[in-house]
Amino acid sequence: MTAGRVIRSFATPSSMSWDLAWDGRCLWLASDGDDRIYRIDPVSGRVIRSFNSPGTTPKGLAWDGRHLWCSDGFSKLIYQIDPSTGRALRSFSAPGTSPSGLAVDGRGLWHTDQTGDTIYLLDPVTGRVLRSFTTPSTNSNGLAWDGRCLWLASHETGLIYQLNPNTGRVIKSFSTPGDVPTGLAFDGRTLWHSDWIANMIYQLEIT
Repeated sequence: MTAGRVIRSFATPSSMSWDLAWDGRCLWLASDGDDRIYRIDPVSGRVIRSFNSPGTTPKGLAWDGRHLWCSDGFSKLIYQIDPSTGRALRSFSAPGTSPSGLAVDGRGLWHTDQTGDTIYLLDPVTGRVLRSFTTPSTNSNGLAWDGRCLWLASHETGLIYQLNPNTGRVIKSFSTPGDVPTGLAFDGRTLWHSDWIANMIYQLEIT
């Protein structure tokens, strides 16, 4: 197997798609092309349902086992969302000025700021910053957690990085299939990845 090899791909339901999340069965996609959040069949790419995002520029997306989390580039807020209704249950301010990717590690909420070039570990109850480190490149967007490490997509370099969550050190990286990588999600075996310009979702090998 080759890290970064495309297993399957399909078109996104909307343009300008940002982050992805995996709920154990399906993908979720945040799109600021139409300010909606989609639940998608990972085999066919069919939209199962969608709803308006609580903000006007949804960028980061994560699943915590019960709820979605969404960061918004306009309001600068991070929202916890009821996935059945799309209703925002609560929110808190993002630590930077350009909130983007989100990932949940079972205890904390990881978050990347696109122009601040920083990854934060946040308390999901208060939004307090627990730890932070610099991203390996500028313009980093999608974020995913694989149980041990973080994965980060950068459209500055066109690379996806695997990172040590304690130090931010790059473990490995590989090129993305599109030109402007944004979203990432881990399904327990492979990475799912969305591209902002290609309007595609890809399933990628990581080993």
